Amino acid sequence: MNIYQDYINEIEERKTQGLHPKPIDGAELLGEIIAQIKDTNNEHREDSLKFFIYNTLPGTTSAAGVKARFLKEIILGESVVEEITPAFAFELLSHMKGGPSIGVLLDLALGEDAAIATHAGEVLKTQVFLYDADTDRLKEAFKNGNAIAKDILESYAKAEFFTKLPEVPEEIHIVTFIAGEGDISTDLLSPGNQAHSRSDRELHGQCMITPKAQQEIRLLQEQHPGKSVMLIAEKGTMGVGSSRMSGVNNVALWTGKQASPYVPFVNIAPIVGGTNGISPIFLTTVDVTGGIGIDLKNWVKKVDENGNIVRNESGDPVLEEVYSVATGTVLTINTQTKKLYKGEEELIDISKALTPQKKEFIRAGGSYAIVFGKKIQTVAAKILGIEQTPVFAPSKEISNEGQGLTAVEKIFNKNAVGTTPGKVLHAGSDVRVEVNIVGSQDTTGLMTAQELESMAATVISPIVDGAYQSGCHTASVWDKKAQANIPKLMKFMNDFGLITARDPKGEYHSMTDVIHKVLNDITVDEWAIIIGGDSHTRMSKGVAFGADSGTVALALATGEASMPIPESVKVTFKGDMKEHMDFRDVVHATQAQMLQQFGGENVFQGRIIEVHIGTLPADQAFTFTDWTAEMKAKASICISEDDTLIESLEIAKNRIQIMIDKGMDNHKQVLQGLINRADKRIAEIKSGEKPALVPDANAKYYAEVVIDLDVIVEPMIADPDVNNKDVSKRYTHDTIRPISFYGDEKKVDLGFVGSCMVHKGDLKIVSQMLKNLEDQQGKVEFHAPLVVAAPTYNIIEELKKEGDWDVLQKYSGFEFDDSAPKVAARTEYENMMYLERPGCNLCMGNQEKAAKGDTVLATSTRLFQGRVVEDSERKKGESLLASTPVVVLSAILGRIPNVEEYKAAVVGIDLTKFAPPIKTLSR
Repeated sequence: MNIYQDYINEIEERKTQGLHPKPIDGAELLGEIIAQIKDTNNEHREDSLKFFIYNTLPGTTSAAGVKARFLKEIILGESVVEEITPAFAFELLSHMKGGPSIGVLLDLALGEDAAIATHAGEVLKTQVFLYDADTDRLKEAFKNGNAIAKDILESYAKAEFFTKLPEVPEEIHIVTFIAGEGDISTDLLSPGNQAHSRSDRELHGQCMITPKAQQEIRLLQEQHPGKSVMLIAEKGTMGVGSSRMSGVNNVALWTGKQASPYVPFVNIAPIVGGTNGISPIFLTTVDVTGGIGIDLKNWVKKVDENGNIVRNESGDPVLEEVYSVATGTVLTINTQTKKLYKGEEELIDISKALTPQKKEFIRAGGSYAIVFGKKIQTVAAKILGIEQTPVFAPSKEISNEGQGLTAVEKIFNKNAVGTTPGKVLHAGSDVRVEVNIVGSQDTTGLMTAQELESMAATVISPIVDGAYQSGCHTASVWDKKAQANIPKLMKFMNDFGLITARDPKGEYHSMTDVIHKVLNDITVDEWAIIIGGDSHTRMSKGVAFGADSGTVALALATGEASMPIPESVKVTFKGDMKEHMDFRDVVHATQAQMLQQFGGENVFQGRIIEVHIGTLPADQAFTFTDWTAEMKAKASICISEDDTLIESLEIAKNRIQIMIDKGMDNHKQVLQGLINRADKRIAEIKSGEKPALVPDANAKYYAEVVIDLDVIVEPMIADPDVNNKDVSKRYTHDTIRPISFYGDEKKVDLGFVGSCMVHKGDLKIVSQMLKNLEDQQGKVEFHAPLVVAAPTYNIIEELKKEGDWDVLQKYSGFEFDDSAPKVAARTEYENMMYLERPGCNLCMGNQEKAAKGDTVLATSTRLFQGRVVEDSERKKGESLLASTPVVVLSAILGRIPNVEEYKAAVVGIDLTKFAPPIKTLSR
């Protein structure tokens, strides 16, 4: 059976699922299709033509190379296909975006046939995904007097690839669809348990929201032809929880428009809205696809005649509707007045959604085209020795005389490129910055690879200090889906230049360490900028931004990212931490006290949390920065004392050395380079040449929050509050309750200690508690299962050396075995402790899950509906979040403990302690 017949069989199988043929990315299959096209009597010729024209992926896929070469043959007359004229062949090349197609167009433009060269030149003028090798060819031809090369470069210098595009329509007519009430997690738009299908866009699109919702969207489109459907988070924020481009892709697939008639299932221009706006990462992804994200503000806090906020019996502000966006409401976006209208009635100013830069993204079909377009314009003007024509909206540069800099402002000023020389920039400025560290995680990595292929990138940017491809989100179960996807991903990323968790050659032991922990270790400069394909990319050194897979791809390909400098909220601490409290309780209390101090307003949302952590090393401090994703912050920065930063860098060096010893470094010795950078940074701090990063004393903050440690007297739980009468209050991270709230009545069906929120100290706490409870009670008996997953292998190795792993093994009923990993997810749990493989485990929700309807108490960050646990017919699943000692004791008791039980269980145990810095960390 030949490869084409295999493809036909796959098509028939997909028909049973209501799916179209899978897009072609392989050279072998397309080669066979081309052979059948050339054979005019072939029975499959008609279908082969359709596959070739409409169903072949562009960019740098191997199929794209074969397609580009065949189109070149047609243009040169070497092959004749009646249905594909030379003019049509040029049109098809123009939709292939970059990579092999650019090489072919350059061959033709710089060739001997004048008519062909002219036509190829005109097509090249519309292309922006050119790299150094491409511009070097143009430069060389220009120097040799080639008129076509000069013409192309002059067009680039004028940015005609942008200026000749149609203007953004003055009016965009929309019809609303309420996707959910309250915060909408990206899990609703792209469920974690469907992560394996994300690179198959049509298949993955079937999982968005529900089939019923998809039918309702289709019905709205039929009832309102010519209008775009806007998905809305009513009384909430759209796109919280994860940095999924797959979520935006799904929204675009169902409500956007096709990017090219010759590229299947790649849609652009989605329109989304939220009462409380759009999550920062999700909004960036909307920009990637040339969409619009609107902060609707259609519900506001009710005030009485004295201007005081009216509150309900629970103390929450009462909301009142300013205007309705109920499903089926017809609205108009005016891109000139930058207002949202209902008929002639002006509803709200939406200028933040239609800044000059965002309108450029909309016009160009996405932000990539603008990023690459600006680069190609600059390069062309330099080659020609002329000034580039001002075309693009100038970057906003805000400089407030006499005002100091916050930590993030200092980092952005240091890493900025293309700004006015000597000008100090403050929050609100639009900045292009160089990126130091990039992380790609495994369930979005296949999409990142697709994005790299689509932008014709083949090698990592030389200005990136280090980049890592993880294997943690698929660590728990080595099932057929993982076996099909992960080796392919690791090979692609390894070839591209990343350090990879799994070795494509099988020469080193797979490292399924949680990506955030690895990135935290390989960040060896607190002045660094980190971009990672996960919302929890929030390092305790440097400033890290969780990003969609497309922004990660852009950072890998160009070494740059673009964004406004965010405002900051300063967080400091006072008082003393109680002996029986764990630092996780300080983290939860920070959110609770902030909301209390600001009348329910989340001042963290969309901003930087500058936490003055002082003496807490990077591993423990990461617990705070990790949680800032749930605080809806854009990112977080830890302000550390000099000695603490040096300690954290020494730990990082040791862990990077372990990676080198495993054989994970590449031919460029990226990991060794990071150790060298760490040594240099340590020397700078010790000498006083460049002390640890601190803000200026006269820096300006959006708000300042002081957390009182004295009032934190019992453990805190983040509760999804699944039965709250107000649907918008469910599944947020804002309901923080003390354990006394539950009495002795809250049953726990499963405990989970793991994911990125725990560090080595947490695993030692588990060990110490088990010994403690055995001493107190004579034995340890679990009344609920306890799943324990260390975040990294090096933590396990350190625990083995220190004796704690022996204790954990003693009490466990299951221990992972790398030589025989699980091939199927566990569906039932016994009342015992499971020592699982390092990685995300239950937190990710794509492999392991609790039983439906369970009440889970976890150290993780995920309490969204259906993530860790799904609902059953009898009850809603709950994922409550707490500290390690609370989770361990709850699994043993089978319920949430009371305060007295908790205090007795942690007597003498070395919990994660924290003391505020003695001195003010600014200068």
